Amino acid sequence: MTSHGSYGPGPAGGTGRPPGKGTADGPASGALTWALAESALRVVEEVGGYAGGVYLRSGTPGLLRLAVLVGLPGPLMRPWWRMHTNRPFPVAEVHRSGQPVHLADVEEAMRSFPQLVASLPFPFASLYAPVVAGRERYGVLVALRAPTPGVPVDARDRNRMTREALRLGGALSGLAHQGTPVEWPGDPVCVQLSTGSGPPVRFGSFDWDLDSNVVTLDEGLLGILGPEVRSPCPIEVLTSLLEPEDGYALWAAARQATGPDGRPAVRRIRLKGPDGRLHLLEVSARARRDPPGAATTPDTTDGTRARAGVRPPLGAGHLMGTLVDLGTGLVGSDATDRLPRAILAMDRLGRITYVNDRTERLLGRTRGALAGRPLWEALPWFDHPFHDEQLRAALLSGEPIRFLARPERGRWLSVSLHPGRDGVTMVLVPEEDPAALAHKSGTGRKPEDDLSSPGDRASALYRPVALAIALTEAMTARQVSAVVTEELLPAFGGRQLAIYLLSDRRLYLAWETGFPQGFLEPFDGVALDARLPGVETLTTGRPLFFESMEQLRRSYPDLPLDAERGARAFLPLIASGRPVGSCILGFDQPRGFSPEERTVLTALAGLIAQALERAQRYDTEAKVARGLQDALLPHRLPVRDGVDTVGRYLPGTQGMDVGGDWYDVIETGQGRLALVIGDVQGHGVAAAATMGQLRSAVRAFALGGHRPQDVMRGTNRLLIDLDPGQFASCCYVLLDPESGEIRAVRAGHPQPLLLRADGTTQLLDLAGGVVLGVDDRASYPVTRMRLAPGSVLALFTDGLIERPGRDIDEGIERLRLALAATCSLPLAEAADRVIREARQATARPDDIALLLAARWPEHG
Repeated sequence: MTSHGSYGPGPAGGTGRPPGKGTADGPASGALTWALAESALRVVEEVGGYAGGVYLRSGTPGLLRLAVLVGLPGPLMRPWWRMHTNRPFPVAEVHRSGQPVHLADVEEAMRSFPQLVASLPFPFASLYAPVVAGRERYGVLVALRAPTPGVPVDARDRNRMTREALRLGGALSGLAHQGTPVEWPGDPVCVQLSTGSGPPVRFGSFDWDLDSNVVTLDEGLLGILGPEVRSPCPIEVLTSLLEPEDGYALWAAARQATGPDGRPAVRRIRLKGPDGRLHLLEVSARARRDPPGAATTPDTTDGTRARAGVRPPLGAGHLMGTLVDLGTGLVGSDATDRLPRAILAMDRLGRITYVNDRTERLLGRTRGALAGRPLWEALPWFDHPFHDEQLRAALLSGEPIRFLARPERGRWLSVSLHPGRDGVTMVLVPEEDPAALAHKSGTGRKPEDDLSSPGDRASALYRPVALAIALTEAMTARQVSAVVTEELLPAFGGRQLAIYLLSDRRLYLAWETGFPQGFLEPFDGVALDARLPGVETLTTGRPLFFESMEQLRRSYPDLPLDAERGARAFLPLIASGRPVGSCILGFDQPRGFSPEERTVLTALAGLIAQALERAQRYDTEAKVARGLQDALLPHRLPVRDGVDTVGRYLPGTQGMDVGGDWYDVIETGQGRLALVIGDVQGHGVAAAATMGQLRSAVRAFALGGHRPQDVMRGTNRLLIDLDPGQFASCCYVLLDPESGEIRAVRAGHPQPLLLRADGTTQLLDLAGGVVLGVDDRASYPVTRMRLAPGSVLALFTDGLIERPGRDIDEGIERLRLALAATCSLPLAEAADRVIREARQATARPDDIALLLAARWPEHG
């Protein structure tokens, strides 16, 4: 097992055995590290994977850390080192639920975990099993392997994952009982997979008695030659396994080693093994003692080639030889050195293992400066997020990846990555510039073979992120559809979009753009048994891509088409396994869909489905909240001689469009009117429900004849008992219509405005206490004043005067001027004029309540 990049800075971390004692940056103990690494290696090999690892609890509640990573470079996977257990990812779900998750391909992953596909938009399968012991949850065991589209993970591999996770859980439980903290505080240890291709390097040695021509072979060499060869044996037995020209090489090595200089000799020879294939052997020969005399050359005067078995007259002595069976390694090295391309290879941890001659010349670096070093350290220009994404794609998908890189200004390289189980081969070809590549598309190369610029490829890779961010701000189905139109269509060059939502086993058109008017109407409300691509993509859960309208016509001959040219993509909208609807993307011209684009579009469909499902819940909740609020706000205000009252309410335009603002006018005893306005924190059903309870409480206290200060104290205590942590502001004004006397109390609410009969305005200065719901001992002082005939009192909530990024004093001045301009208007028209600006605003983050009360002379 090799650990890599665990304790050094970034990708340049060293290799070696994990330390035995924990630090803030490393594992808690060597025993814990070995247990995790052994389990991860075993399960990856058992399920036929190429990567995997173990997430372990970190000591921070709700946070898992990647403790061991097998078969992938640690720095490349840095964004996934930490996993919060409330995230919508398989690792978090498995840890929360204690149930395994098996994702056979990208489509299955998209249906349940679109965020996973959006962050890693590559075709791969992933298997997850909880690491538990009894009720103790330690973490999650993960294995990655090649996808099997349409074929579920079989029971055997499911059982292997579960069995290994339980075994690891038992081992971790044992360590915990021994006092070892089973937590991971630092970065992951990276582990190399065992070699899966090519024969292992083997060693052997021989002792050639030059007098008797007998060779003694050790066990290593006998293992290379096979069981038919015995030791000792005549030299002819050994040389019979060689090609004639290699016999000369062996003889030449003996001549050199036993010659006057006695110099050791090294030769490469080919030897036929018992399996019938040739082994490349490197022979190092040296004389055991000096030869007694000069040697002569073999006799070849008979016209035949000298056989390797001819005894060379070397004189007395022994020749010692060592053989290294290099398998196919040096054959490949020799071959790539002769290729007219720069080639280097790296293992799955990102360390360079081979560099050919042309790579040295192209990069201006020697093999010694490159081999054995992490790719990011050896080639600093490769340490870029775009290049990281390409290498991730190659390692996770197992498919070749090609892209353009610019190591320095004015110099471009075409980079091809060819992944395998043991590593990645990189081919580097100089290119002039991206424009030259576009020009080559007319020279016979297929369009899909042309390389795009790094900027183009980067934009494709980060489309899921941009769309996901925009979707988080979309609350309604219409807003979600608008985001898809604005973000998704331009990114892929689309011109048409249609979104259908599922309801009562039928698909209903929710949004369309770009299609001929009325074309989609016949498809509105289609049943799930209709043979239509938009239906079948949802019922099968698989996206459908048609690169031309002719291809679509052949697949669905009875389907009406809106155009003769173009391409179509039909995407299933499935959120956490629940069908939501389907999405249709239209393109004006025929076009291909690369594997990367298909994967990204599939992932985006999952994100859109989740946003639409959230929007549907929002719509349902909004309807309930609006109904509740409409029921709780007064439909009619009391009519009294000498006093007019008018109320207005506007919901917010962002987020849940109902909130906790309210107003009320209550007829109390002794002919007085109570004017009330309030604002409950938050929006939605909960805020509306709390508002209803507070309105009822204030009304009850007022009708009971309580003094204003007592009404506010009682409501405050009630809110604390009903919903600890919730708070509200309120202003309560008790008005005597006969005398105009006012007694007012205020609980953290904005000050009222007064409009006098002469058109002047004044911001009142009412004494106040803290907001309701905070302090059960709070008191609310009373302010006394008189409302003169012809004056208007304006009570309002903060949504009318607050604007994001603007000072609240500006809002108050704006309201004061608007109120002054209504001096000659009827009260209802004055209320409409005051809130007109707010009503016309497209972005209104908070809801608004307004209550105007006017006292007229001589009782009207």
